[in-house]
Amino acid sequence: MSDSIKHECGIAVLRLLKPLEFYKEKYGTAFYGVNKMYLMMEKQHNRGQDGAGFASIKLDVKPGERYISRVRSIAQQPIQDIFAQINDRVNKEFIEHPEYADDIALQKKHIPYIGEVFLGHVRYGTFGKNSVESVHPFLRQNNWMHRNLIMAGNFNMTNVKELFANLIRLGQHPKEYTDTITIMEKIGHFLDDAVSKIYKDVKKEGYSKNQASPLIAERLNVAKVLKKAAKDWDGGYAMAGLIGHGDSFVLRDPAGIRPTYYYIDDEVVAIASERPVIQTVFNVKFEDVKELEPGHAIITKKSGKVIIKKILQPLERKSCSFERIYFSRGSDAEIYQERKMLGKLLMPKVLEAIDNDTKNTVFSYIPNTAETSFFGMIETAEAALNKKKTAAILEGQRSLSAEKVTDVLSERIRVEKIAIKDVKLRTFITEDSSRDDLVAHVYDVTYGVIKPNDNLVIIDDSIVRGTTLKKSILKILDRLSPKKIIVVSSAPQIRYPDCYGIDMANLESLVAFRAALELLKEADQYHIVKEVYDKCVEQTELEDVYVQNFVKEIYDPFTDEQISDKIAELLSPDNINAEVKIIFQSVENLHKACPEHLGDWYFTGNYPTVGGNRVVNRAFINFYEGNKERAY
Repeated sequence: MSDSIKHECGIAVLRLLKPLEFYKEKYGTAFYGVNKMYLMMEKQHNRGQDGAGFASIKLDVKPGERYISRVRSIAQQPIQDIFAQINDRVNKEFIEHPEYADDIALQKKHIPYIGEVFLGHVRYGTFGKNSVESVHPFLRQNNWMHRNLIMAGNFNMTNVKELFANLIRLGQHPKEYTDTITIMEKIGHFLDDAVSKIYKDVKKEGYSKNQASPLIAERLNVAKVLKKAAKDWDGGYAMAGLIGHGDSFVLRDPAGIRPTYYYIDDEVVAIASERPVIQTVFNVKFEDVKELEPGHAIITKKSGKVIIKKILQPLERKSCSFERIYFSRGSDAEIYQERKMLGKLLMPKVLEAIDNDTKNTVFSYIPNTAETSFFGMIETAEAALNKKKTAAILEGQRSLSAEKVTDVLSERIRVEKIAIKDVKLRTFITEDSSRDDLVAHVYDVTYGVIKPNDNLVIIDDSIVRGTTLKKSILKILDRLSPKKIIVVSSAPQIRYPDCYGIDMANLESLVAFRAALELLKEADQYHIVKEVYDKCVEQTELEDVYVQNFVKEIYDPFTDEQISDKIAELLSPDNINAEVKIIFQSVENLHKACPEHLGDWYFTGNYPTVGGNRVVNRAFINFYEGNKERAY
């Protein structure tokens, strides 16, 4: 993606089901779990590079021995920094205590991070502060082992204000007003309550306080705790938690907005935000890695028993399609095919835009997530060219000379690497006029392959704000002197803010919204803006279930093509010589390409939870009033 858009985060959970001695004997190290967690987190660095965190729990330790370890970082390469810290600490222990080398019991007792239960997290900082205190996992500490809670998540809640107020009504005094703390304290409240009830029960049964502890671990119903805690949540989430005595869980939202995959064998339970992460790290087949159903939790008890339980009633499945277009790893077998199909479905519009003149057209892509869609687009272009070649040969029949046939067959789709991103270039000057000149050179281009009568077709996976297109890409592509520049987006027009985890929280930054406003002005219909504002304000006191998305009315007077053409006009730099056209994917074709992942609210305004409509209306109110606050 040419625009810099950030995703919230990715999670990794690992539970070792065998004693540590087993991994030492089979894999040569008792740090097998730590090593696998490093790989699981590193393979998800696409989901977050602003911060990372890691936590581990040791099972069955004696009182007074440390059993929880946590490390977090916001270094430039946070995952590497975390595991460098772990490695330094482990090596220090081995140097100072060589007797630990072959004694797993001593390693587990004295060396931090070694254990059986692990939780990892990678994040992008969005509206939250990008300080180490904002980095997951979060820790809720207690002297009772069963009340210690470590949490990390890939999520955003639309109703955090309401959830925070509920905690106050319960008599709590949360230390921060953030959705992570709020969620953790909500789960913690019901965890405390469940532990207290079990403790009272076992006391009545005649067990001593000391005997009660293992019975609490055995009897704790994690699913029941999650049902009570999550019943009022509205948002997209994959919520992971470790409980001090060794139970662990991951809960997925009822609409399946955020992804969760798991793998179980007799050695491990592994859970991650992406399927290929687990496939690669554990060398298992596609079909061995399962998707956690929406509204369900995968719970691993301290005993090693794995339970998959429905926690919340699933809603209509609306897993995030934008995640699959851009954020997720393209090595996933399904995502790779979906992205190729997105490119294929765009090609008819592209051929129309170039009048089927593939001979005088160069095709390329904006690095690097658009590359797979580019392959799909080229496959379709080649099929169209082959059809044209066949028609030419059949039409000529015997009158065609061998030379002419060779000439017909030699025509190829012209594919070149045109745009090259200079990843090391940094815009170190903040003064606008100087900065703009530096930004314009973030991309470089390949010279000598474009002729003056050529069209240049270049595909990007999405166009959100369009800033990089206007200030850098189009300017530098125009230096190649093409007749026409056609920018193709494998995603539809992004018209509405996201409130479930992707950093698109306001309306005015979206180029499609700005284009619609310009069209309203030109059509003398700008009064619609005030009408929509009034309707949004009228709904501010309604319960979420009754709120409608009136922002759709901003786009209703215009066709997709009208908005696309206006976007092209807005993004065309001054003094550009080439004609600029922008082609967007249709929502209909998006659904054809990703038939199992129909979450499309940023394109259509059809939010999958009731809180979404409130958020988009609040975003519009903020725009109208010039308020820069977050809409949720």
